[in-house]
Amino acid sequence: MRILLALSLVAICCSLWVGAEVLIQPDFQKEKVLGKWYGIGLASNSNWFQGKKNHMKMCTTIITPTADGNMEVTATFPKMDRCEKKTMTYIKTEQPGRFRAKSPRYGSEHDMRVVETNYDEFILMYTLKTKGPETNQIVSLFARDKDVRPELLDKFQSFAKAQGLTDENILILPHTDQCMTEA
Repeated sequence: MRILLALSLVAICCSLWVGAEVLIQPDFQKEKVLGKWYGIGLASNSNWFQGKKNHMKMCTTIITPTADGNMEVTATFPKMDRCEKKTMTYIKTEQPGRFRAKSPRYGSEHDMRVVETNYDEFILMYTLKTKGPETNQIVSLFARDKDVRPELLDKFQSFAKAQGLTDENILILPHTDQCMTEA
């Protein structure tokens, strides 16, 4: 009887996980997301994020196409008294709006999905980051301008919470002029 109960619980959990699949922007058009974006919001349940979030500020992100149809994403952000750049190549999948990447520095696997965008104002992204047995969620809000409508901040926060993230996991990145022209 206990085994049957345990198997039932596993089946329920698996069905909830499948049901929790994050949707992707319909009719995603990669060429329209190319160019410069500002990092507006970041949410994650990772220990790394919790340890660094009090020092994080707005960043610039440049998305460029690669010759083979993938996307190169370069983020420039303030780190202490200097600007740091990180670049990752996101490999397209069969599903438009979904990309995979591997961090060359840390070896983590990234499954990134464009949840919603209107291309000229904002992008809401969801990423599952896996390293070894640990999987973390990352929700990101990017915008073409440093300032966004309050409704977009609400959309970002609501989506992050719908993924199980808490207020403690969510950060609206503070404005800065540092590293904004470096990208």
